[in-house]
Amino acid sequence: MNRILFLLLGLTTGGLSLHAQTAPKFRPMEDVNHVTDLTLDSLELANTARPVPGSSRRGDHPVLFLVGNSTMRTGTRGNGDNGQWGWGRFAQDYFDARRITVENHALGGTSSRTFYRRLWPAVKKGIRPGDYVIIELGHNDNGPFDSGRARASIRGISPTDSLPVVIKETGERETVYSYGEYLRRFVRECKALGAHPILLSLTPRNAWDEKHPGHIGRVSETFGLWARQVAEEQDVPFVDLNDISASKLEQFSMWKADYHFYHDRIHTSAFGARLNARSAAEGLAASTHPDLKPLQACLVHLELPAALVRRERGKPVVFITGDSTVKNEDKDPDGQWGWGSQAATVFDTTRITVANEAMAGRSTRTYLEEGRWERVYNALQPGDFVLIQFGHNDISEIDHGRARGVIACAADTSHVYRIRKGDTVYNDVIYSFGWYLKKFIDDVREKGATPILVSLTPRNEWPGGKVERRNGTYGQWYRQVAAETAAEFVDLHNITADALDRMGPEAAKNCYCRDHTHTSLQGARLNAQGIARGLRDIDSPLARYLKPQQETGQAEVTK
Repeated sequence: MNRILFLLLGLTTGGLSLHAQTAPKFRPMEDVNHVTDLTLDSLELANTARPVPGSSRRGDHPVLFLVGNSTMRTGTRGNGDNGQWGWGRFAQDYFDARRITVENHALGGTSSRTFYRRLWPAVKKGIRPGDYVIIELGHNDNGPFDSGRARASIRGISPTDSLPVVIKETGERETVYSYGEYLRRFVRECKALGAHPILLSLTPRNAWDEKHPGHIGRVSETFGLWARQVAEEQDVPFVDLNDISASKLEQFSMWKADYHFYHDRIHTSAFGARLNARSAAEGLAASTHPDLKPLQACLVHLELPAALVRRERGKPVVFITGDSTVKNEDKDPDGQWGWGSQAATVFDTTRITVANEAMAGRSTRTYLEEGRWERVYNALQPGDFVLIQFGHNDISEIDHGRARGVIACAADTSHVYRIRKGDTVYNDVIYSFGWYLKKFIDDVREKGATPILVSLTPRNEWPGGKVERRNGTYGQWYRQVAAETAAEFVDLHNITADALDRMGPEAAKNCYCRDHTHTSLQGARLNAQGIARGLRDIDSPLARYLKPQQETGQAEVTK
Protein backbone atom coordinates (compact mmCIF):
# COMPACT_ATOMS: atom_id res chain seq x y z
CA MET A 1 0.00 0.00 0.00
CA ASN A 2 2.80 2.45 0.90
CA ARG A 3 4.56 1.76 -2.42
CA ILE A 4 1.34 2.45 -4.35
CA LEU A 5 0.85 5.69 -2.44
CA PHE A 6 4.40 6.77 -3.26
CA LEU A 7 3.80 6.12 -6.96
CA LEU A 8 0.54 8.04 -6.92
CA LEU A 9 2.32 11.00 -5.37
CA GLY A 10 4.96 10.91 -8.09
CA LEU A 11 7.61 9.40 -5.83
CA THR A 12 9.93 6.48 -6.41
CA THR A 13 11.85 4.07 -4.25
CA GLY A 14 14.87 6.22 -4.96
CA GLY A 15 13.33 9.14 -3.09
CA LEU A 16 11.34 12.26 -3.96
CA SER A 17 10.83 13.26 -7.56
CA LEU A 18 12.62 16.44 -8.56
CA HIS A 19 9.63 18.77 -8.20
CA ALA A 20 8.38 17.35 -4.91
CA GLN A 21 11.89 17.31 -3.45
CA THR A 22 12.87 20.90 -4.28
CA ALA A 23 9.77 22.69 -3.05
CA PRO A 24 9.69 21.93 0.66
CA LYS A 25 13.40 21.85 1.55
CA PHE A 26 14.99 24.58 -0.58
CA ARG A 27 13.12 27.71 -1.49
CA PRO A 28 14.83 29.94 -4.09
CA MET A 29 15.90 33.39 -2.96
CA GLU A 30 13.76 36.33 -4.02
CA ASP A 31 14.91 38.36 -7.02
CA VAL A 32 15.02 41.78 -5.38
CA ASN A 33 16.70 43.39 -8.39
CA HIS A 34 13.75 42.94 -10.79
CA VAL A 35 16.09 43.33 -13.76
CA THR A 36 16.14 41.08 -16.81
CA ASP A 37 19.78 40.61 -17.73
CA LEU A 38 20.09 38.65 -20.97
CA THR A 39 23.87 38.61 -21.20
CA LEU A 40 24.18 34.85 -20.81
CA ASP A 41 21.78 34.42 -23.70
CA SER A 42 24.50 36.06 -25.79
CA LEU A 43 27.44 34.23 -24.23
CA GLU A 44 29.20 33.61 -27.54
CA LEU A 45 29.03 37.32 -28.39
CA ALA A 46 30.05 38.30 -24.86
CA ASN A 47 33.14 36.11 -25.07
CA THR A 48 34.35 38.05 -28.11
CA ALA A 49 34.70 41.09 -25.87
CA ARG A 50 35.98 39.43 -22.69
CA PRO A 51 39.76 39.05 -22.33
CA VAL A 52 41.58 35.79 -22.91
CA PRO A 53 42.56 34.70 -19.39
CA GLY A 54 46.13 35.69 -18.60
CA SER A 55 46.61 37.57 -21.87
CA SER A 56 47.47 40.84 -20.10
CA ARG A 57 50.40 39.35 -18.21
CA ARG A 58 53.68 41.23 -18.56
CA GLY A 59 56.66 38.98 -18.13
CA ASP A 60 56.53 37.30 -14.74
CA HIS A 61 54.32 39.96 -13.16
CA PRO A 62 51.11 38.83 -11.49
CA VAL A 63 47.60 39.34 -12.82
CA LEU A 64 44.58 40.42 -10.80
CA PHE A 65 41.57 38.47 -12.09
CA LEU A 66 38.09 39.89 -11.46
CA VAL A 67 35.23 37.39 -11.15
CA GLY A 68 31.74 38.84 -10.90
CA ASN A 69 28.47 39.79 -12.54
CA SER A 70 27.01 42.89 -14.20
CA THR A 71 27.85 45.11 -11.22
CA MET A 72 31.48 44.41 -12.16
CA ARG A 73 31.05 44.26 -15.94
CA THR A 74 27.77 45.45 -17.43
CA GLY A 75 26.25 44.44 -20.74
CA THR A 76 27.16 41.91 -23.38
CA ARG A 77 30.19 43.86 -24.57
CA GLY A 78 30.85 45.75 -21.34
CA ASN A 79 31.36 48.98 -23.29
CA GLY A 80 28.81 51.27 -21.65
CA ASP A 81 26.53 51.37 -24.68
CA ASN A 82 23.51 51.26 -22.36
CA GLY A 83 24.84 53.94 -20.04
CA GLN A 84 25.73 51.40 -17.38
CA TRP A 85 29.23 50.51 -16.20
CA GLY A 86 30.57 47.87 -13.86
CA TRP A 87 33.27 48.80 -11.39
CA GLY A 88 35.72 46.36 -12.94
CA ARG A 89 36.17 48.83 -15.80
CA PHE A 90 37.81 51.30 -13.42
CA ALA A 91 39.62 48.92 -11.07
CA GLN A 92 42.81 49.20 -13.13
CA ASP A 93 43.04 52.89 -12.23
CA TYR A 94 44.17 51.90 -8.73
CA PHE A 95 46.96 49.51 -9.63
CA ASP A 96 50.46 50.16 -10.95
CA ALA A 97 50.40 48.61 -14.42
CA ARG A 98 54.18 48.27 -14.29
CA ARG A 99 53.80 45.75 -11.46
CA ILE A 100 50.43 44.06 -12.00
CA THR A 101 47.72 43.96 -14.67
CA VAL A 102 43.97 43.75 -14.09
CA GLU A 103 41.69 41.50 -16.12
CA ASN A 104 37.93 41.86 -15.83
CA HIS A 105 36.37 38.44 -16.44
CA ALA A 106 32.99 39.32 -14.97
CA LEU A 107 29.84 38.80 -16.99
CA GLY A 108 26.35 40.12 -16.47
CA GLY A 109 23.63 37.73 -15.41
CA THR A 110 25.95 35.24 -13.73
CA SER A 111 25.50 33.83 -10.25
CA SER A 112 28.07 32.01 -8.14
CA ARG A 113 26.63 28.83 -9.62
CA THR A 114 26.57 29.78 -13.32
CA PHE A 115 29.94 31.53 -13.28
CA TYR A 116 31.52 28.52 -11.59
CA ARG A 117 30.06 26.08 -14.11
CA ARG A 118 30.26 28.03 -17.36
CA LEU A 119 33.09 30.57 -17.11
CA TRP A 120 35.43 29.59 -14.30
CA PRO A 121 37.08 26.63 -16.11
CA ALA A 122 38.38 28.98 -18.81
CA VAL A 123 39.53 31.61 -16.31
CA LYS A 124 41.52 29.02 -14.36
CA LYS A 125 43.61 28.27 -17.43
CA GLY A 126 45.16 31.73 -17.22
CA ILE A 127 45.90 31.73 -13.49
CA ARG A 128 49.47 31.24 -12.30
CA PRO A 129 51.08 31.08 -8.85
CA GLY A 130 51.24 34.51 -7.24
CA ASP A 131 48.17 35.86 -9.05
CA TYR A 132 45.17 37.34 -7.25
CA VAL A 133 41.49 36.59 -7.85
CA ILE A 134 38.73 38.89 -6.59
CA ILE A 135 35.36 37.14 -6.34
CA GLU A 136 32.21 39.27 -5.98
CA LEU A 137 29.07 37.29 -6.82
CA GLY A 138 25.58 36.94 -5.41
CA HIS A 139 23.28 39.50 -7.01
CA ASN A 140 21.91 36.79 -9.33
CA ASP A 141 21.83 33.84 -6.92
CA ASN A 142 18.04 33.84 -6.98
CA GLY A 143 15.09 32.69 -9.08
CA PRO A 144 14.30 29.14 -10.22
CA PHE A 145 16.68 26.26 -9.58
CA ASP A 146 15.67 24.30 -12.66
CA SER A 147 14.11 26.60 -15.28
CA GLY A 148 14.54 29.93 -17.01
CA ARG A 149 17.98 31.30 -16.17
CA ALA A 150 18.39 28.38 -13.70
CA ARG A 151 21.04 30.21 -11.74
CA ALA A 152 19.86 30.08 -8.12
CA SER A 153 22.10 28.69 -5.40
CA ILE A 154 20.93 27.38 -2.05
CA ARG A 155 20.81 29.93 0.76
CA GLY A 156 23.67 29.99 3.24
CA ILE A 157 27.06 28.32 3.37
CA SER A 158 26.28 24.69 4.16
CA PRO A 159 28.93 22.36 2.69
CA THR A 160 26.47 19.46 2.61
CA ASP A 161 23.29 20.96 1.18
CA SER A 162 22.78 19.90 -2.41
CA LEU A 163 19.95 19.62 -4.85
CA PRO A 164 19.90 17.45 -8.00
CA VAL A 165 17.97 19.19 -10.77
CA VAL A 166 17.05 18.67 -14.40
CA ILE A 167 16.83 21.92 -16.36
CA LYS A 168 13.36 21.90 -17.84
CA GLU A 169 14.21 23.62 -21.10
CA THR A 170 17.30 21.53 -21.93
CA GLY A 171 17.07 18.30 -19.95
CA GLU A 172 20.56 18.96 -18.57
CA ARG A 173 21.25 17.40 -15.16
CA GLU A 174 23.04 19.40 -12.50
CA THR A 175 23.62 19.39 -8.75
CA VAL A 176 23.04 22.74 -7.07
CA TYR A 177 25.05 23.70 -3.97
CA SER A 178 24.86 26.50 -1.43
CA TYR A 179 26.19 29.97 -2.15
CA GLY A 180 28.93 29.43 0.41
CA GLU A 181 29.92 26.10 -1.11
CA TYR A 182 30.43 27.71 -4.51
CA LEU A 183 32.65 30.32 -2.87
CA ARG A 184 34.62 27.54 -1.18
CA ARG A 185 35.19 25.89 -4.54
CA PHE A 186 36.49 29.14 -6.04
CA VAL A 187 38.79 29.56 -3.04
CA ARG A 188 40.09 26.01 -2.98
CA GLU A 189 40.78 25.95 -6.71
CA CYS A 190 42.57 29.30 -6.58
CA LYS A 191 44.80 28.02 -3.80
CA ALA A 192 45.48 24.81 -5.71
CA LEU A 193 46.80 26.96 -8.56
CA GLY A 194 49.00 28.95 -6.17
CA ALA A 195 46.87 32.09 -6.46
CA HIS A 196 45.41 34.29 -3.73
CA PRO A 197 41.58 34.46 -3.64
CA ILE A 198 39.84 37.55 -2.19
CA LEU A 199 36.14 37.54 -1.33
CA LEU A 200 34.07 40.72 -1.59
CA SER A 201 30.55 41.45 -0.47
CA LEU A 202 28.10 42.72 -3.08
CA THR A 203 27.88 46.25 -4.39
CA PRO A 204 25.01 48.17 -2.73
CA ARG A 205 21.67 48.62 -4.44
CA ASN A 206 19.88 51.97 -4.66
CA ALA A 207 17.41 50.75 -2.06
CA TRP A 208 16.96 52.62 1.20
CA ASP A 209 16.23 50.89 4.48
CA GLU A 210 12.71 51.83 5.57
CA LYS A 211 13.49 50.87 9.17
CA HIS A 212 16.58 53.08 9.24
CA PRO A 213 15.89 56.31 7.31
CA GLY A 214 18.88 57.71 5.47
CA HIS A 215 20.61 54.35 5.26
CA ILE A 216 21.16 52.11 2.25
CA GLY A 217 20.01 48.52 2.77
CA ARG A 218 22.91 46.19 3.60
CA VAL A 219 23.51 42.50 2.86
CA SER A 220 25.14 41.96 6.26
CA GLU A 221 22.66 39.21 7.15
CA THR A 222 22.81 37.34 3.84
CA PHE A 223 25.46 37.46 1.13
CA GLY A 224 27.78 39.77 3.03
CA LEU A 225 27.63 37.56 6.11
CA TRP A 226 28.04 34.37 4.09
CA ALA A 227 31.06 35.67 2.14
CA ARG A 228 32.67 36.86 5.38
CA GLN A 229 32.06 33.49 7.06
CA VAL A 230 33.61 31.57 4.17
CA ALA A 231 36.59 33.95 4.10
CA GLU A 232 37.20 33.42 7.82
CA GLU A 233 36.75 29.66 7.51
CA GLN A 234 39.17 29.45 4.56
CA ASP A 235 41.56 32.09 5.94
CA VAL A 236 41.39 34.37 2.90
CA PRO A 237 40.97 38.16 2.71
CA PHE A 238 37.47 39.66 2.83
CA VAL A 239 36.49 43.19 1.79
CA ASP A 240 33.07 44.50 2.75
CA LEU A 241 32.53 46.41 -0.47
CA ASN A 242 28.81 46.67 0.29
CA ASP A 243 29.36 48.60 3.50
CA ILE A 244 32.18 50.83 2.21
CA SER A 245 30.23 52.03 -0.82
CA ALA A 246 26.89 52.26 1.00
CA SER A 247 28.47 54.47 3.65
CA LYS A 248 29.59 56.87 0.91
CA LEU A 249 26.20 56.93 -0.81
CA GLU A 250 24.58 57.77 2.51
CA GLN A 251 26.61 60.98 2.68
CA PHE A 252 25.10 62.19 -0.59
CA SER A 253 21.79 63.84 -1.32
CA MET A 254 19.12 61.49 -2.64
CA TRP A 255 19.48 63.15 -6.03
CA LYS A 256 23.21 62.44 -6.10
CA ALA A 257 22.83 58.86 -4.90
CA ASP A 258 20.31 58.28 -7.70
CA TYR A 259 22.65 59.31 -10.50
CA HIS A 260 25.23 56.81 -9.31
CA PHE A 261 22.85 54.26 -10.83
CA TYR A 262 21.44 54.20 -14.35
CA HIS A 263 18.06 52.87 -15.51
CA ASP A 264 17.51 50.68 -12.44
CA ARG A 265 18.45 50.22 -8.79
CA ILE A 266 21.36 47.84 -9.18
CA HIS A 267 23.41 48.77 -12.25
CA THR A 268 25.70 51.73 -11.87
CA SER A 269 26.46 54.72 -14.02
CA ALA A 270 30.11 55.64 -14.53
CA PHE A 271 29.82 57.67 -11.31
CA GLY A 272 28.69 54.64 -9.33
CA ALA A 273 31.19 52.30 -10.97
CA ARG A 274 34.07 54.61 -10.12
CA LEU A 275 32.81 54.88 -6.55
CA ASN A 276 32.74 51.08 -6.19
CA ALA A 277 36.18 50.70 -7.78
CA ARG A 278 37.67 53.17 -5.29
CA SER A 279 35.84 51.45 -2.43
CA ALA A 280 37.30 48.09 -3.46
CA ALA A 281 40.81 49.56 -3.62
CA GLU A 282 40.38 51.26 -0.26
CA GLY A 283 39.11 48.03 1.27
CA LEU A 284 42.13 46.14 -0.05
CA ALA A 285 44.48 48.80 1.28
CA ALA A 286 42.90 48.68 4.74
CA SER A 287 43.03 44.88 5.06
CA THR A 288 45.47 43.39 7.55
CA HIS A 289 45.49 39.96 5.93
CA PRO A 290 49.12 38.98 5.21
CA ASP A 291 48.27 37.53 1.78
CA LEU A 292 47.52 41.04 0.54
CA LYS A 293 50.85 42.70 1.32
CA PRO A 294 52.33 42.22 -2.18
CA LEU A 295 49.07 43.40 -3.77
CA GLN A 296 48.88 46.43 -1.48
CA ALA A 297 52.35 47.42 -2.70
CA CYS A 298 50.85 47.71 -6.21
CA LEU A 299 48.05 50.12 -5.23
CA VAL A 300 48.16 53.72 -6.51
CA HIS A 301 46.01 56.86 -6.57
CA LEU A 302 44.35 56.21 -3.23
CA GLU A 303 44.87 59.78 -2.06
CA LEU A 304 41.99 61.97 -3.21
CA PRO A 305 43.16 64.62 -5.71
CA ALA A 306 42.60 68.13 -4.41
CA ALA A 307 43.28 71.66 -5.62
CA LEU A 308 46.39 73.10 -4.03
CA VAL A 309 45.40 76.12 -2.02
CA ARG A 310 47.26 77.79 0.81
CA ARG A 311 44.83 77.98 3.68
CA GLU A 312 45.22 80.54 6.42
CA ARG A 313 43.56 80.25 9.78
CA GLY A 314 40.23 82.04 9.92
CA LYS A 315 40.14 82.77 6.17
CA PRO A 316 37.64 81.03 3.86
CA VAL A 317 38.50 80.30 0.24
CA VAL A 318 36.55 81.44 -2.79
CA PHE A 319 37.14 78.94 -5.60
CA ILE A 320 36.52 80.22 -9.12
CA THR A 321 35.59 77.69 -11.82
CA GLY A 322 35.06 78.36 -15.50
CA ASP A 323 36.71 78.64 -18.90
CA SER A 324 39.10 81.00 -20.70
CA THR A 325 36.93 84.03 -19.95
CA VAL A 326 37.84 83.36 -16.31
CA LYS A 327 41.44 82.16 -16.67
CA ASN A 328 43.53 82.85 -19.77
CA GLU A 329 47.14 83.78 -20.56
CA ASP A 330 46.92 86.39 -17.81
CA LYS A 331 50.47 87.75 -18.26
CA ASP A 332 50.92 89.94 -21.36
CA PRO A 333 49.55 93.47 -20.79
CA ASP A 334 48.36 93.44 -24.41
CA GLY A 335 47.20 89.80 -24.37
CA GLN A 336 44.10 87.91 -23.28
CA TRP A 337 43.01 87.96 -19.64
CA GLY A 338 40.35 86.15 -17.67
CA TRP A 339 38.46 88.03 -14.98
CA GLY A 340 39.60 85.55 -12.33
CA SER A 341 43.09 87.03 -12.62
CA GLN A 342 41.62 90.33 -11.42
CA ALA A 343 39.65 88.89 -8.53
CA ALA A 344 42.14 90.37 -6.09
CA THR A 345 41.16 93.85 -7.30
CA VAL A 346 37.67 93.37 -5.84
CA PHE A 347 38.13 90.83 -3.02
CA ASP A 348 39.88 91.71 0.24
CA THR A 349 42.59 89.05 0.19
CA THR A 350 43.53 89.81 3.79
CA ARG A 351 40.20 88.22 4.77
CA ILE A 352 39.55 85.66 2.01
CA THR A 353 41.78 83.51 -0.22
CA VAL A 354 41.11 83.45 -3.96
CA ALA A 355 41.75 80.18 -5.81
CA ASN A 356 41.26 80.50 -9.56
CA GLU A 357 40.68 76.91 -10.74
CA ALA A 358 39.23 77.80 -14.15
CA MET A 359 40.72 76.32 -17.32
CA ALA A 360 40.59 77.55 -20.89
CA GLY A 361 38.53 75.56 -23.39
CA ARG A 362 36.44 73.72 -20.83
CA SER A 363 32.71 73.19 -20.71
CA THR A 364 30.78 72.00 -17.68
CA ARG A 365 31.15 68.50 -19.10
CA THR A 366 34.89 68.47 -19.77
CA TYR A 367 35.67 70.33 -16.54
CA LEU A 368 34.02 67.37 -14.79
CA GLU A 369 35.37 64.64 -17.08
CA GLU A 370 38.98 65.74 -16.70
CA GLY A 371 38.81 65.59 -12.92
CA ARG A 372 39.14 69.36 -12.46
CA TRP A 373 35.86 69.58 -10.57
CA GLU A 374 36.90 66.68 -8.35
CA ARG A 375 39.99 68.63 -7.30
CA VAL A 376 37.82 71.56 -6.23
CA TYR A 377 35.28 69.27 -4.54
CA ASN A 378 37.95 67.50 -2.50
CA ALA A 379 39.53 70.78 -1.42
CA LEU A 380 36.31 72.34 -0.13
CA GLN A 381 35.78 73.07 3.53
CA PRO A 382 32.75 74.42 5.40
CA GLY A 383 32.47 78.19 4.95
CA ASP A 384 34.10 78.27 1.51
CA PHE A 385 32.49 79.73 -1.62
CA VAL A 386 32.51 78.50 -5.24
CA LEU A 387 31.78 80.75 -8.22
CA ILE A 388 30.53 78.60 -11.12
CA GLN A 389 30.59 80.09 -14.62
CA PHE A 390 30.42 78.09 -17.85
CA GLY A 391 28.63 78.25 -21.17
CA HIS A 392 30.95 79.49 -23.93
CA ASN A 393 32.17 75.97 -24.76
CA ASP A 394 29.06 74.00 -23.81
CA ILE A 395 27.52 74.78 -27.19
CA SER A 396 30.24 72.78 -29.00
CA GLU A 397 29.89 69.38 -30.68
CA ILE A 398 28.71 66.62 -28.38
CA ASP A 399 29.99 63.45 -30.06
CA HIS A 400 32.83 64.48 -32.36
CA GLY A 401 35.54 67.09 -32.80
CA ARG A 402 36.52 68.40 -29.38
CA ALA A 403 33.46 66.58 -27.99
CA ARG A 404 32.79 68.99 -25.17
CA GLY A 405 29.18 69.96 -25.83
CA VAL A 406 26.23 69.21 -23.57
CA ILE A 407 22.49 68.78 -24.06
CA ALA A 408 21.15 72.30 -24.48
CA CYS A 409 18.57 72.71 -21.73
CA ALA A 410 18.17 73.03 -17.98
CA ALA A 411 16.11 69.87 -17.46
CA ASP A 412 17.42 66.74 -15.75
CA THR A 413 18.10 64.67 -18.83
CA SER A 414 20.82 62.51 -20.34
CA HIS A 415 21.59 60.40 -23.38
CA VAL A 416 24.18 57.79 -24.35
CA TYR A 417 26.34 59.03 -27.22
CA ARG A 418 28.91 57.24 -29.33
CA ILE A 419 31.85 59.63 -29.00
CA ARG A 420 34.49 59.96 -31.72
CA LYS A 421 37.43 61.98 -30.46
CA GLY A 422 40.45 61.74 -32.72
CA ASP A 423 41.22 58.05 -33.17
CA THR A 424 39.32 57.13 -30.00
CA VAL A 425 35.74 55.87 -30.10
CA TYR A 426 33.79 55.20 -26.92
CA ASN A 427 30.34 55.42 -25.34
CA ASP A 428 29.49 58.05 -22.79
CA VAL A 429 26.45 59.41 -21.00
CA ILE A 430 26.11 63.14 -21.65
CA TYR A 431 23.89 65.28 -19.46
CA SER A 432 22.25 68.66 -19.90
CA PHE A 433 23.83 72.04 -19.14
CA GLY A 434 21.42 72.39 -16.24
CA TRP A 435 22.28 68.95 -14.88
CA TYR A 436 25.98 69.74 -14.68
CA LEU A 437 25.26 72.99 -12.88
CA LYS A 438 22.98 71.16 -10.43
CA LYS A 439 25.70 68.60 -9.76
CA PHE A 440 28.22 71.34 -8.97
CA ILE A 441 25.74 73.08 -6.69
CA ASP A 442 24.85 69.86 -4.88
CA ASP A 443 28.51 68.89 -4.40
CA VAL A 444 29.41 72.28 -2.95
CA ARG A 445 26.55 72.19 -0.47
CA GLU A 446 27.47 68.67 0.56
CA LYS A 447 30.80 70.07 1.77
CA GLY A 448 29.17 72.88 3.74
CA ALA A 449 30.27 75.54 1.25
CA THR A 450 28.20 78.07 -0.73
CA PRO A 451 27.73 77.71 -4.50
CA ILE A 452 27.14 80.85 -6.58
CA LEU A 453 26.13 80.66 -10.24
CA VAL A 454 27.61 83.28 -12.55
CA SER A 455 26.18 83.75 -16.05
CA LEU A 456 28.64 83.73 -18.92
CA THR A 457 30.40 86.88 -20.09
CA PRO A 458 28.92 88.67 -23.15
CA ARG A 459 30.60 88.57 -26.54
CA ASN A 460 31.67 91.62 -28.53
CA GLU A 461 28.84 91.28 -31.04
CA TRP A 462 26.45 94.19 -31.67
CA PRO A 463 23.28 93.20 -33.54
CA GLY A 464 21.01 96.21 -33.91
CA GLY A 465 23.52 98.49 -32.17
CA LYS A 466 23.25 96.68 -28.81
CA VAL A 467 25.67 94.11 -27.45
CA GLU A 468 24.53 90.52 -27.96
CA ARG A 469 22.64 88.86 -25.10
CA ARG A 470 21.88 85.17 -24.54
CA ASN A 471 18.97 85.54 -22.18
CA GLY A 472 16.84 83.09 -24.15
CA THR A 473 19.31 80.21 -23.85
CA TYR A 474 22.11 80.11 -21.31
CA GLY A 475 20.74 83.03 -19.36
CA GLN A 476 17.36 81.32 -19.12
CA TRP A 477 18.94 78.01 -18.10
CA TYR A 478 21.00 79.68 -15.39
CA ARG A 479 17.87 81.28 -14.00
CA GLN A 480 15.93 78.01 -14.11
CA VAL A 481 18.66 76.15 -12.21
CA ALA A 482 19.01 78.98 -9.70
CA ALA A 483 15.26 78.95 -9.08
CA GLU A 484 15.07 75.17 -8.82
CA THR A 485 18.02 74.86 -6.43
CA ALA A 486 17.63 78.19 -4.58
CA ALA A 487 21.29 78.88 -5.40
CA GLU A 488 22.67 82.40 -5.46
CA PHE A 489 22.94 83.84 -8.96
CA VAL A 490 25.10 86.69 -10.23
CA ASP A 491 23.92 87.78 -13.66
CA LEU A 492 27.32 88.91 -14.91
CA HIS A 493 26.16 88.50 -18.50
CA ASN A 494 23.70 91.38 -18.25
CA ILE A 495 25.70 93.45 -15.75
CA THR A 496 28.67 93.60 -18.13
CA ALA A 497 26.43 93.92 -21.20
CA ASP A 498 24.76 96.97 -19.66
CA ALA A 499 28.17 98.52 -19.05
CA LEU A 500 29.26 97.79 -22.63
CA ASP A 501 26.07 99.29 -24.03
CA ARG A 502 26.81 102.49 -22.13
CA MET A 503 30.35 102.49 -23.53
CA GLY A 504 29.27 101.87 -27.13
CA PRO A 505 30.82 99.58 -29.79
CA GLU A 506 34.00 101.59 -30.38
CA ALA A 507 35.00 101.98 -26.75
CA ALA A 508 33.97 98.38 -26.01
CA LYS A 509 36.58 97.11 -28.47
CA ASN A 510 39.22 97.91 -25.87
CA CYS A 511 37.66 95.30 -23.58
CA TYR A 512 38.40 92.44 -25.99
CA CYS A 513 41.56 90.95 -27.44
CA ARG A 514 42.00 89.23 -30.80
CA ASP A 515 38.39 87.95 -31.04
CA HIS A 516 34.84 88.62 -29.89
CA THR A 517 34.95 86.43 -26.77
CA HIS A 518 38.23 86.79 -24.92
CA THR A 519 38.86 89.89 -22.91
CA SER A 520 41.78 92.23 -22.60
CA LEU A 521 43.10 93.29 -19.22
CA GLN A 522 40.59 96.14 -19.23
CA GLY A 523 37.74 93.75 -20.06
CA ALA A 524 38.84 91.32 -17.36
CA ARG A 525 38.76 94.12 -14.79
CA LEU A 526 35.35 95.19 -16.02
CA ASN A 527 34.02 91.66 -15.50
CA ALA A 528 35.63 91.40 -12.05
CA GLN A 529 33.90 94.65 -11.10
CA GLY A 530 30.67 93.17 -12.42
CA ILE A 531 31.10 90.18 -10.10
CA ALA A 532 31.44 92.55 -7.14
CA ARG A 533 28.41 94.53 -8.25
CA GLY A 534 26.36 91.34 -8.68
CA LEU A 535 27.31 89.98 -5.26
CA ARG A 536 26.24 93.23 -3.62
CA ASP A 537 22.99 93.32 -5.59
CA ILE A 538 21.92 89.93 -4.22
CA ASP A 539 23.32 90.62 -0.77
CA SER A 540 25.44 87.50 -0.93
CA PRO A 541 27.43 86.46 2.16
CA LEU A 542 30.45 86.53 -0.15
CA ALA A 543 29.93 90.30 -0.60
CA ARG A 544 31.19 90.76 2.95
CA TYR A 545 34.66 89.89 1.70
CA LEU A 546 34.71 92.55 -1.04
CA LYS A 547 36.87 95.61 -0.82
CA PRO A 548 35.04 98.88 -0.19
CA GLN A 549 33.42 100.01 -3.42
CA GLN A 550 35.53 103.14 -3.77
CA GLU A 551 38.67 100.99 -3.91
CA THR A 552 37.55 98.82 -6.83
CA GLY A 553 36.85 101.40 -9.51
CA GLN A 554 33.30 100.21 -10.02
CA ALA A 555 32.05 103.41 -11.61
CA GLU A 556 32.07 101.61 -14.95
CA VAL A 557 29.49 99.06 -13.86
CA THR A 558 27.20 101.14 -11.69
CA LYS A 559 23.62 101.73 -12.76
